[in-house]
Amino acid sequence: MFATPAYAQTAGAASGGGTTGAIVSLLPLVLIFVVFYFLMIRPQQKRMKSLQDAVGGVKKGDTVVTAGGLIGKVTKVDETEVEIELGTNVRVRAIKATLAEVRPLGGAKPAND
Repeated sequence: MFATPAYAQTAGAASGGGTTGAIVSLLPLVLIFVVFYFLMIRPQQKRMKSLQDAVGGVKKGDTVVTAGGLIGKVTKVDETEVEIELGTNVRVRAIKATLAEVRPLGGAKPAND
């Protein structure tokens, strides 16, 4: 029923290479983190950096898209706010941090030209 002390001692001595086993078992987790970093975290940081630069450089006449989906032309820029013209004589104020996209004045050329 009970293990003798001799058996208990030999079982502990058999697992002498514990540090290499721990490193080998942690290696897949480290590799997964490295893959996640290069495929997900790093590109997202680059996108956020470019969006922050675009929002910081927004100027009058740019077309912007807010996080709520409103598209309009910037008519006035303050330190933390922008005034957006959504239609004829329809103007709203939005906080710069809520801008999801900034399309510069002039934008891209039409597809058919």
